[in-house]
Amino acid sequence: MSAKTTSIIILTALLTIFLMVNTDPVDFDFLVATVPVSKLLVIGVCIIIGFIIGFVVGRPRKTVSSYDDDIERKAQTTGSKKELSDEDRDYIS
Repeated sequence: MSAKTTSIIILTALLTIFLMVNTDPVDFDFLVATVPVSKLLVIGVCIIIGFIIGFVVGRPRKTVSSYDDDIERKAQTTGSKKELSDEDRDYIS
C-alpha cells in the first residue's frame, strides 16, 4: 500500500473513534430556539461540509477550449509552420 492510502485509512479510523467518543448531547442555538443535539451529529455534519468545500475548491480547473481553437486557427492562417530545410532532414535521417 502507498503512503497516501495508509494515511487515509489511519485518519478515517481516528475520525471514527473521535466521533464515537463524542456522543453527548449539546445545546445547539438555532435562530430562535435552543435544541439539544448530539456532538456526533454536529461534528459529522461539519466534517462532511468541510470535505465538500475542500473537494470543490481543490479540483483542477477546466481549460477553455475556444481559446485553444483560436490559437490553432491563427497559427494556420498566418502560415507560421516552418518547414525543415534539406540540411535538417539529412541530419535527422
